[in-house]
Amino acid sequence: MTRRVALPGAAELFRTTVPRTDQAEPPEPEAAKPAGGRSGSGRRKHDSKITVYVSDEELLGLEQARLALRADHGIAVDRGRVVREAVAVVLADLNRNGADSVLVRRLQEPGE
Repeated sequence: MTRRVALPGAAELFRTTVPRTDQAEPPEPEAAKPAGGRSGSGRRKHDSKITVYVSDEELLGLEQARLALRADHGIAVDRGRVVREAVAVVLADLNRNGADSVLVRRLQEPGE
């Protein structure tokens, strides 16, 4: 009698544990996009990452906005989601209004 322990093979370790279906599930309908065709990407895995440095006041304002969304509107989101939505709004405004957009006007202000 051998004293070796019988271990499962690779096929058994990596087998599918959920039932397979031959039919693909229909894609989920996309949420309505705001005018300008942009919307925040929402809560999903993101392939790209950037690092943004903000002042203490800007970070406090972002956190206060997140807490206000939760307290006043019942919307519980993280800071990243708030930033992605804000970026989508600003880019949609830039696409729609060009030189008259809020982004262009703010970036043209002296001293910034």
